[in-house]
Amino acid sequence: MEPEKTLICMECGGTAHLLSHRPEDDPFEAGDYAAYVCEDCSHRIDIVLEDDDDEVGLFAGQ
Repeated sequence: MEPEKTLICMECGGTAHLLSHRPEDDPFEAGDYAAYVCEDCSHRIDIVLEDDDDEVGLFAGQ
């Protein structure tokens, strides 16, 4: 499982880039957290990765 490289920021609508990275021999799995930061407003977005791509748990913080 590989998280999206970018997301739309919930605060300003800008582009949030993936901060979290894993080694090739230890890929992301369902239940792992991925952190993003917006290039426009610096808002941090943390998500919980799930098997179903349609459902993502969001935990916003700054």
